[in-house]
Amino acid sequence: MRSFDPVQLGSIELFCRAAELHSFTAAAELLGLTPASVSRSISRLEARLGVRLFARTTRNIRLTNEGEIYYRQCQQALEQIAEAERVITGTQKIPSGRLRVSVGTPYAHHRLLPLLPRFQAEHPQIELDISIANRVIDFVDEGFDLAIRLGTPKDSSLIAHKLEDATLGIFASPDYLRRRGRPVTLDDLDQHDCIRFILPSSGKPMPWEFRDENGKPVDINVRSPYSVSDDVLGAVSWAVAGGGLFQFYHFIAESALYRNALTEVLQNYSGRSRPFSILYPQNRHLSARVRAFVDFLRRAIPGAPPRE
Repeated sequence: MRSFDPVQLGSIELFCRAAELHSFTAAAELLGLTPASVSRSISRLEARLGVRLFARTTRNIRLTNEGEIYYRQCQQALEQIAEAERVITGTQKIPSGRLRVSVGTPYAHHRLLPLLPRFQAEHPQIELDISIANRVIDFVDEGFDLAIRLGTPKDSSLIAHKLEDATLGIFASPDYLRRRGRPVTLDDLDQHDCIRFILPSSGKPMPWEFRDENGKPVDINVRSPYSVSDDVLGAVSWAVAGGGLFQFYHFIAESALYRNALTEVLQNYSGRSRPFSILYPQNRHLSARVRAFVDFLRRAIPGAPPRE
């Protein structure tokens, strides 16, 4: 294993400041050094690694692809060192710093984003970076602190804390129900326009989940020529516009129900739910800002379990 030179830590700090400021000169001024000393330090770091971290021109510098990867991991490591110092010295009284969160589209727009102004008011020194996307992320390479996802992760290297069990319902617009009638039993679904959501992970339609007359779980693969891929909120908009029946979460439907843009049907067969959880890597030290964010969501989201 390659030994770690303590002097290298200083070079890494210089590298990170230069990457953030896009300038050796600006980094030197910030740290009270000469531009030449910063340039020599980073050149030694590049020689040690055997890669070029910056592409240099006469006017500016920019990170190479290798430099981008190295920067993300070094910045995370430096932050963990700083956080460890704050913890053992008791100086982290007020959570602060950058918090990067990945969240899927439905949960972002209809659950997380409406709550963020309250979090900002409680923790003005935390810098929020919210990435909204329905994809698998790499916590280390992409520099995420947390992710909010549906279901239980299959990756054993991740820790999951449940935020809530989001209940499901079947919804349609009043206009659609006037035209096509209201379904009363699950068999009636065959006579209706059902909007299916195609799961990106499998390319298959997501089954609709019910409880039968005896309360037992029932999954139905509805038959329909109508489907939406990638973004489930597209199916919601389609249902609101009168395109048919669609199953989704009550927390998404709330505002449309309130303004009579949607009506819930088949309530006698409802009662199923899906879990949403906060995820983070198993070996990661939780900073004060991460703990503040997790604690806030558990207070703010209805039905969220208390912190373990």
